[in-house]
Parts: sequence; structure tokens; C-alpha cells
Amino acid sequence: MSSFRFLHAADIHLDSPLRGLSRYDGLPEAEIRGSTRRALDRLVETALTEKVDFVVLAGDLYDGTWQDVGTGLYMVRALSRLVQAGIRVVTLSGNHDAQSVIARDLPLPAGIDHFSYDAPQTLHWPELGVALHGQSFQDRHVTQDMTRTYPAPVPGCFNIGVLHTSLSGYGAHETYAPCSVETLSTKGYDYWALGHVHAREIVCEHPWIVFPGVLQGRHARETGACGCELVTVEDGIVRSVTFVECDVVRWCRLELDVSDLHDMEAIMGTARRRMENALSEAGGRTLIARVVLTGQSHLHDKLCASKIWKEDLRVIAASMTSGGAQIGLEKILNETSAPEHRTGVTETRELDLALEGLMRDEDFLDSLPGAFEGFFSALPACVERESLMAEGQFPLEEAKAALRARLVGDAG
Repeated sequence: MSSFRFLHAADIHLDSPLRGLSRYDGLPEAEIRGSTRRALDRLVETALTEKVDFVVLAGDLYDGTWQDVGTGLYMVRALSRLVQAGIRVVTLSGNHDAQSVIARDLPLPAGIDHFSYDAPQTLHWPELGVALHGQSFQDRHVTQDMTRTYPAPVPGCFNIGVLHTSLSGYGAHETYAPCSVETLSTKGYDYWALGHVHAREIVCEHPWIVFPGVLQGRHARETGACGCELVTVEDGIVRSVTFVECDVVRWCRLELDVSDLHDMEAIMGTARRRMENALSEAGGRTLIARVVLTGQSHLHDKLCASKIWKEDLRVIAASMTSGGAQIGLEKILNETSAPEHRTGVTETRELDLALEGLMRDEDFLDSLPGAFEGFFSALPACVERESLMAEGQFPLEEAKAALRARLVGDAG
């Protein structure tokens, strides 16, 4: 058997619409929207630099029903750079690609092979000693195990299965082309190049079953480094599977336990250090962070009563740079709780009892939807109007804490 190297990537979601970015002040919206194209460029540059023999893209190259033919043209131009360098490209349509009429009709240049929609197909390259097996999604919702009809491995070749799958509901993703590790293992292939699950994971090494994850994180649930797999095969055996970072904008969640912090200055100092460390670890990439305050804290009521501290955090973030990169704050959440035995209980006991009574009063609760404006007037800093209306329910616990803080003079 021969030796070769290839890149395995999936879930590029080129030109993903990224709705809702404009709701958050201070985010580099244009940079985020262009990040999927720049990540694709990094994938191409990696393939050229590493001089791989071929590139496998295991589905969801695009993002659903995109209408701009420029998206497809950008993909074709990027992949054509590989073909011109003598690097073969193999693509497969996933559930998002199946929604796109334009993607189906887009002509592909010679050197880019696309797996059939109608039935499993084998691409056999005797000169490399490689056989790739796969089938594209005909429709978005594929509920059966597609691998049952995948061909038998080609004798004397390194066999790669290419599949877009949720792997029997793997992770938090919707179920598409479900199968099991046992099913894949018994197929007799040497490497399974999977797509669909957006978190990178090496599921198995005998045989290799790999999700490379999304190429570029697009929102606060796709955190951490994103990229592709560089696979080295020697004499028909996988010698290494190395993760290569391709993302240009990195998302992260910064949880700050403020249980032992005694004033707002301490919270600000801790937040600054965490943001500095995260920006440094991003390696020159723009960082988009969601900051979440947690823990039992005597500052809980004060944090609920005022949003000035959120603006202070945004100012701190705006002042930071590292190697030309910046940090933007997508959301700032207060998930703290009040200590079970807070100070000043005597002074606030009657207030607490009154508020608890209101929260058990069905007539009062029923009146809240029509009385939002009145509550906003009484509690101008309690909650953000937009988030309240979007959630469709009144945050009673937060309002209770804010009222307590204001009435006992701790809203500063």
C-alpha cells in the first residue's frame, strides 16, 4: 500500500447569514460575517502548504437556501486553487446543502469529485491505493442509515467512508442519517470522514471515526478552536490525525465565579484578567466572548438593580488588543444568586414577604403582560427591554432582587 496525506473538513457553512449580530453593540459585525470565507481560505492554504494529496469535505459546504450565486462562485474559486496545484477534492452534500437549488446546479471543474445523490458511489484511485465511498443527501431529512448500502471495501486499498451523520443522535444535533459506531466499525473501512456534528471529536481509532467539527465557529454555542484534520497514512496505516486550526474569529464563554468577590471593583479586575488571558490564548484572532457571572454573592441584588457594570465591562473589552486582535462581548449575563443567609435580613424581611406574596398572586401574575411598561418605568435598570420582550415572560426573581436593592439603598 502507498503512503499519502489528506485533509478532512466539514460544515463550512459558507456565508452563513449569522442573524442577530446587530443587536449587540461593539461587535465587529463585518469581520464576523466574512469569517467563513477567510476560514475556507485558511483550509486551502493549509492544503497547499502541507502538500496533501487530496481534500475531503464531508457535507454542509453551504448554509441552506442561499440565493447569492457569489457564495458558490467563491467556493469553486477556492477549491480550484487546489486542483490547479494537483490536489484532488472530494465533496459530499449534507442536510443544509440539500436545501440549496443553486448548489445542485453549480458546475464543478475537473478535479473536484462530488458524491452522487442517487446511490452510494466509490471513487477509486489506484495510483494512490485509495478508495472513497459516500453518498450525498438527496433531501434534507434523511432518517435511514445510509451506510447499509455503502459498498464493500476495495481490497488492497485504504478505504475511506465519507458520511454526513448525527451518529445516532450524537451530541445536541438533529438526527440525520443515524448509524452507530458498531455499524461503521464492521463496514471494514480504515477511516470514516464524518460531518454534521459541530464539535470536533475522534470517536474511535480502530477504525478511525472522526468528526472534524465546524470549520469556523459562528455563534456563542460554537466555542473554542475550529478547523480540520490533517491525516497521514504510511503503508496503508494511519500514523497521525492532527487538528489544524482554520478559524479566524473565535467564540468563547467566560464564566466568572464571583462568590468570594466583595465589591464591584474586584469583579471588574477579575473580568479584565480573564478577558486578557482569553484574548492571548486566541492566538491573534478576534475573540467574541459571552461573559457569565455565577455563584452566591452578596452583590447579587446590586447586579440585578443596575446595568452600569455591564457597560463598564464593555469599556474594558473595547480597550483591549493583542497582536492587532480585539475582543468583543456578545452577551453579559448575571446568573448569580443571593446567599442563603444575607446580611440585613431584619431590614428586608417584610419586603421579601410582600414580594413572595405577589409572586403567588395569580391575578397579579396574569396582569404582568399588559403592565410591562409600568414595570419598566418603575425599574428602569432592572432588565433590558429587548431581552424581556423577546423571552415573553417577566423575570420575577430578577425584579424582586432589583426592588430589594433599590429599596434598601444598595443599587449604586
